[in-house]
Amino acid sequence: MTTIEHWIGGKPASGASDRLAPVWNPATGEVQAQVRLASTADVDAAVQSAQAAFASWSGQSLANRARVMFRLRDLVERHELELAKIVAAEHGKVVDDARGEIVRGREVIEFACGIASALKGGFSADVSSGVDSYDFREPIGVCAGITPFNFPVMVPMWMHPIAIATGNAFVLKPSERDPSASLFVAQLYADAGLPEGVFNVVNGDKAAVDALLDHPDVAAVSFVGSTPIARYIHERATATGKRVQALGGAKNHAVVMPDANLDWAATQLTAAAFGSAGQRCMAISVAVAVGDAADELVPLLKAKAEAVKVGAGDDPAAEMGPVVTSASLDRVTGLIASGVTQGAEPVVDGRGLQIEGHEGGFFVGPTVLDRVTADMDVYRDEVFGPVLAVVRAATLEEAIDLINANPYGNGTAIFTFDGGAVRTFERGVQVGMIGVNVPIPVPTAHYSFGGWKDSLFGSSHIHGHEGVRFYTRAKVVTARWPKHTESQAAQLNFPTSS
Repeated sequence: MTTIEHWIGGKPASGASDRLAPVWNPATGEVQAQVRLASTADVDAAVQSAQAAFASWSGQSLANRARVMFRLRDLVERHELELAKIVAAEHGKVVDDARGEIVRGREVIEFACGIASALKGGFSADVSSGVDSYDFREPIGVCAGITPFNFPVMVPMWMHPIAIATGNAFVLKPSERDPSASLFVAQLYADAGLPEGVFNVVNGDKAAVDALLDHPDVAAVSFVGSTPIARYIHERATATGKRVQALGGAKNHAVVMPDANLDWAATQLTAAAFGSAGQRCMAISVAVAVGDAADELVPLLKAKAEAVKVGAGDDPAAEMGPVVTSASLDRVTGLIASGVTQGAEPVVDGRGLQIEGHEGGFFVGPTVLDRVTADMDVYRDEVFGPVLAVVRAATLEEAIDLINANPYGNGTAIFTFDGGAVRTFERGVQVGMIGVNVPIPVPTAHYSFGGWKDSLFGSSHIHGHEGVRFYTRAKVVTARWPKHTESQAAQLNFPTSS
């Protein structure tokens, strides 16, 4: 059986640990490989490799760093299908969906290609007599990324291209459920000419995470995952003086107003709820139907959910694959059962789905539950599966109150043609990312991604210009150039501009 190793110092590395974990094929329910789980010594080796590389990489010109990013961008595009098949095999999402996340990750590399512009400082002449001021930003050192299983290419690419382009070295700890994509990207970096040690990958579990959080040579930690782990990482890493951006869970609502194009809205909600089997932090898991919108919307959702083709990730006809593990399958089906028991109406029930030839796979079909209320477990919990809960609200104000009462604040959307309703919604919801007739409002790379409330710990959103600021620190210079013959008596009062 194949053993998936680490990537340290520009090449594969077995490391010191003999602990292994299974890597499943979610479509068959079979173990297809095993991954080596890093020890504290392995993490230290990766960090030390990064620290050594940082000394020279941080001194590289912006032009040279950008050229590496241009070459990486080209390689990612040329190997897109190959990389997508790796994702589909270990995650379970269909190949076309995997290609979509690679494209969105590549957009961040494209942003990093323009790093010279993003790092451009300011200059103010004559802030005082004969005095100029200017500022610039410098890299901070070794940065770590701890990333989830659901986007094994895109989410790490939210981090490492910007960290590396700004002059840092990087250690990535991907999910042990689907680690192979990160090693493929590591090889692409090497092919792009990135010096050895600037990008490293350590596979592992909590032991590897804690080793990164505690390591004295790690300057910053970026994380995407569940809220409990985001809170833990933020608390532990900030306690050791590290910068932390920790993005947590979500419960994303989409409000559907009565004046909306309901067929359009139902199509968009179907894609947003069931794409990638609902295993997206920006998936729409709650549709809030305002007024009498639900009476027409729910039958449309039923028809569209039943039309979704479910199959293995490598099936060209499939639109949705399995969930990632048997534990995920049990959790999702358990929450569906709990919703029905607590009074939700199962419009479409995806439990018990069997795919011919893949009877052991971790499949659950698209599920639509109507008349869900805020006290039900299926509403309160982040399902992270293909389940769309329909909640009915009398007014837009009631819908906004429902969203704001939820502890998460990642993304939300509204479907309407009413500009006044949109304005009220945009300013009323306590959520970081908002879509208007767009169900998954993931910003493009030159903006930044991040939520509010329990969806974000730390003050910095991820990628874009906030990412540049997170991975760098500022210096401000105040300069005067007196003449060689100039003299002046000492003035002990606090200096002011004149």
